[in-house]
Amino acid sequence: MRQKFILSILNILTLCVVIAAVSVFFVNNARWIGFILIILALLCIISLIPFKIKLRSIQPDIVFGLIDNGILAVLAIFGGHFAGVAGAILGGVVGNAITDGIAGIFEGYSAEKLRLQLIPEERTMLKSAVGKMAGCLFGAGVVLVIANLLNF
Repeated sequence: MRQKFILSILNILTLCVVIAAVSVFFVNNARWIGFILIILALLCIISLIPFKIKLRSIQPDIVFGLIDNGILAVLAIFGGHFAGVAGAILGGVVGNAITDGIAGIFEGYSAEKLRLQLIPEERTMLKSAVGKMAGCLFGAGVVLVIANLLNF
């Protein structure tokens, strides 16, 4: 049990370092950053393979992250577009509060639906952390790809 805990922590921290480093490296490359975030989300999911965690069991966390960061990214882009850095920060902060509530609705619904289908979706540190990280990266990545395509 203790070994699994330590491996889980190492997996999460490694993902955090890789995500931060890759994001900083690509931060000024608007054309590719959305795609890079989507690839990082896939890396998060792939990191669960050695733990034998099924994608379906982290679905509620991925849904939460998708909605949370997807809407947050839209609000931050609009805030930055209309009011600069302060607007982007305000869009992100207010967006985070709003999207956490909205995403929680869908996360809870998704978890309840899985339970009714008798699919185990118990929350563990590793599933919640990596599932939400993957969902957040997917959500922001998709928004940034679309924003780049629209030249926003």
